[in-house]
Amino acid sequence: MSASLTTAEIATQPDCWVRAAQLVPNAAGALPRRGERVAVIGCGTSWFMAQSYAVLREQAGHGLTDAFAASAYPFGRGYDRVLALTRSGTTTEVLRACTRLRDAGVPVTAVTADPGTPVRQAADELVVLDFADERSVVQTRFATTALALLRAHLGDDLTGAVADARTAVTADLPAALPAAEQTTFLGTGWTYGLAQEAALKMREAAGAWTESYPAMEYRHGPISITGPGRAVWAFGGLPDGLADAIAATGGALEARQDLDPLADLIRAQRLAVEVAARRGLDPDRPRHLTRSVVLG
Repeated sequence: MSASLTTAEIATQPDCWVRAAQLVPNAAGALPRRGERVAVIGCGTSWFMAQSYAVLREQAGHGLTDAFAASAYPFGRGYDRVLALTRSGTTTEVLRACTRLRDAGVPVTAVTADPGTPVRQAADELVVLDFADERSVVQTRFATTALALLRAHLGDDLTGAVADARTAVTADLPAALPAAEQTTFLGTGWTYGLAQEAALKMREAAGAWTESYPAMEYRHGPISITGPGRAVWAFGGLPDGLADAIAATGGALEARQDLDPLADLIRAQRLAVEVAARRGLDPDRPRHLTRSVVLG
């Protein structure tokens, strides 16, 4: 793996998750309460983490939870609380949505890395993960730390996930993956958000051809893209018969079901950095991207 800020930040994730779990007692009052009808908003990576959390929260019995891209928030729909995920606290679409919601009397909580940014005025309450902030443009540790915080708040014991994350930081990647011409990421339930995030990391850091789908949808068309020299990466369990279907295409399958899916995302982040290095690209400075999208 090439030396980069992104590489260094990826490696810190297990410790960040431990700190996030320790933060829960103090942060709990600002986070969604059991029984509340909640919407979670974000842009890019934060939107995908919102999707994963929404599924986990409903599965845990905490109440109806929807996830929206901030630019597509349905203002005519009623929620008891809106949770905004925003690393920089400056993203225009998030700030506009939070401000409008707060003005309408909807409680807004923001999870951010920088409490000194405009999100402080746009939200009612802040949960600050400044220890997980990043210097690189590409998000890695802030996103996973935010989701780790939210998982811990739902009652998940992150001990196993942290141990798996320490494994994921150093585990060798199969040789076929960095060399693959194309990779499709699959997920089921809450891990579909992780699949979308893994595909985004590959596009951002390495300009790679990637796609992402719910695992059960893969055979409804997307399987046609898989073949020799291409790969499929599955987060979590595989539907019955899917491994055989992938093998029949001649494509490579990567499915580490022994790892917590969030820890497995670390491996996908590392893959993105490795592919970028092979292509002579700098993962810290992806093409056409900035740390935050601020519109005029």
